[in-house]
Amino acid sequence: MTSNEYTSDLRDIHALVTGAGSGIGEQIARALSGAGACVSLMGRTHTTLASVAQSLDYKSQIAVADITDRPGVGEAIERLVDQHGPIEILVNNAGGAVSESFASGESDCWDEMIDVNLNGLFNTTRCVLPQMKKLASGRIVTIASTAGLKGYPYVVGYCAAKHGAIGFTRALAVELAGSGITVNAVCPGFTDTPMLSRSIDTIVSKTGRNREEARADLTRMNPQGRLIQPAEVADCVLWLCSSAAASVNGQALAVDGGETAL
Repeated sequence: MTSNEYTSDLRDIHALVTGAGSGIGEQIARALSGAGACVSLMGRTHTTLASVAQSLDYKSQIAVADITDRPGVGEAIERLVDQHGPIEILVNNAGGAVSESFASGESDCWDEMIDVNLNGLFNTTRCVLPQMKKLASGRIVTIASTAGLKGYPYVVGYCAAKHGAIGFTRALAVELAGSGITVNAVCPGFTDTPMLSRSIDTIVSKTGRNREEARADLTRMNPQGRLIQPAEVADCVLWLCSSAAASVNGQALAVDGGETAL
């Protein structure tokens, strides 16, 4: 089944994707644009956002904002709504991962992980939700992680934040059930993105292994023996945003080749 067969209802719908300048966020923006949505791309770097926006299939616009800056996010979303109408799809994709030992790590790392991976999605969702309620329609999709479904060593802050993101999703889904708004999470396994490349750099610097060995270790986490591709995550998001997924609510869908099934 092609994307157009189940996403024709997204034509001219205003969608906001955070962290849209690269990796999974970029692919999500491309998928939504390909389905005819009017996509707003939010991130911290103008040049990367502009590059993606110029290459999209359909009309798009950018908003430079840091999702951890609550007033800044509110102002950016207000401008987008004034110019392009209410937001009916929100994809909370922006996030980050820092690796360190819990015993020897700094509290700043914990604060950063909670701020970008949990407070950030609160900031964007809180701003967009009133519009969706007025329309009695909307899709909120958060890109969590398999780290929200299980534990990994040396990323305690990241795992805690992603578990929190899934709890946020489940609770808000129940609260909004019957409103015409669905709230779901997508939990990718190790995905071939710039963030993964940075994680490999960290493994190399801390363990002395080469990049090929480090990449192979992460790849082996997937029972299919491969890394997830960003477009696979984007396809899952696209389906959740369509009318075909109207009854899917409060779910944390793993895109991990079976890792969390073990």
